[in-house]
Amino acid sequence: MKVRVTVSLKEGVLDPQGKAIGHALHVLEFPEVKEVRVGKVIELDVDGSDAAAVEARATEMAKQLLANEVIEDFAVEVVK
Repeated sequence: MKVRVTVSLKEGVLDPQGKAIGHALHVLEFPEVKEVRVGKVIELDVDGSDAAAVEARATEMAKQLLANEVIEDFAVEVVK
């Protein structure tokens, strides 16, 4: 079963990579971009047929390793 974990910085946490991308987009004449926040998507292929159990395990993986909950939020999605 495929699982997608999306990790992003919490609101209020500085994002220097996002700032650099935003600046570069403005230099490249994309002035409509207001703000850029950079995150990551982690795709897992997990054994199991019970979507709720797989989602719970992936949530534990995110809490223990994939996301730093002090500065990051995450969302877990079972992909059908």
